[in-house]
Amino acid sequence: MSTLPNSNNRSAEPLLGEEGFLQIVDVSKKFGEVTVVDRLHLSVRRKEFFALLGSSGCGKSTLLRIMAGLETPSSGRVILDGQDITDLPAHRRPVNMMFQSYALFPHMNVSANVAYGLKREGVARPEREERVREVLELVQMGAYASHMPSQLSGGQQQRVALARSLVKSPKLLLLDEPMSALDKKIRQKTQFELGTILQKVGVTCVMVTHDQEEAMTMADRLAVMSEGAIVQLGTPENVYEAPSTRFAAEFIGSTNVFTGTLAQDGGSALYCGELERPLELGFAMANARQGHAVQVSIRPERIRLSLPASDAQASTNNSALGVVEQIGYMGSYTLYYLRLPSSRVVMVHVPREILVAFDHEPDYGDIMQLRWSVRSLVVLS
Repeated sequence: MSTLPNSNNRSAEPLLGEEGFLQIVDVSKKFGEVTVVDRLHLSVRRKEFFALLGSSGCGKSTLLRIMAGLETPSSGRVILDGQDITDLPAHRRPVNMMFQSYALFPHMNVSANVAYGLKREGVARPEREERVREVLELVQMGAYASHMPSQLSGGQQQRVALARSLVKSPKLLLLDEPMSALDKKIRQKTQFELGTILQKVGVTCVMVTHDQEEAMTMADRLAVMSEGAIVQLGTPENVYEAPSTRFAAEFIGSTNVFTGTLAQDGGSALYCGELERPLELGFAMANARQGHAVQVSIRPERIRLSLPASDAQASTNNSALGVVEQIGYMGSYTLYYLRLPSSRVVMVHVPREILVAFDHEPDYGDIMQLRWSVRSLVVLS
């Protein structure tokens, strides 16, 4: 997996070749006076699994519907495999969409549900039956061809909906919150199964989700959206490890954000009112002036807890003392909330294998020392 530059630039020139198999070029969508998608640019590669991630109302579902032809953009273009499909009606696009509700016909069995689109297009019965059989085997539902939707579990219904979306061999598959109807245990299992199926088919896929775990698990790349714009685009690893904004840092995973001011021109130390000692970045902030405000993200798993050290060690930068206020057992790790002398609360994740080596596991009211390395700090824009 590799990272493209942030897609929310203002260049309206379409890309060529594999890099620009699906291109959203300067697309906006307004409902009345409300702008839902704001001059957005995006390029999706051929056979890529791409996720649009964001909270409700960020514009991701509207963007997906524009790709599908279910909404018309107020401005901009949609290009698929070199063809401008902006004004092409939904039923004439080489695009299929799998809806959140699955939308299976309750009076048709599995085979008939999957064959419905082919039948409407006039595909001959022998070919239709062969294609339905092949796609049901692909999604491991061949044995359920004669079952009615009411006889299937949620995960099985999802597979049937996927088969119906794939049977027409679309160039682009759109998934609208595909796991939202499943409970957590089934959802986690299905994420890997669905990813495996789509990899076998080799179809280009764009998924909308508000579930960060879903996007991180399944996507080759993802775009974090807010207020109709893309705030960060990259691989799941890149977006998690190097968030560019506070919104991205807090939306993807958990983090502690500190705000400080630069101690001197072009320096690497910040004065932060929530910490007793300076915050060392480990690199100089060239061109930044003394007093310049800087936000820094520290992931909770990057902070180390220990018993208070000697006075000399306790006074080192990138460390603090905190009182344990809350403890949450999360299975593979324990979640701690510690209150600093400034009253700032810091979140820390400690893996269970590290905790078992403690002579005394941190308990409510304990004073602990927090430490983090400069490699754990990410400066936000």
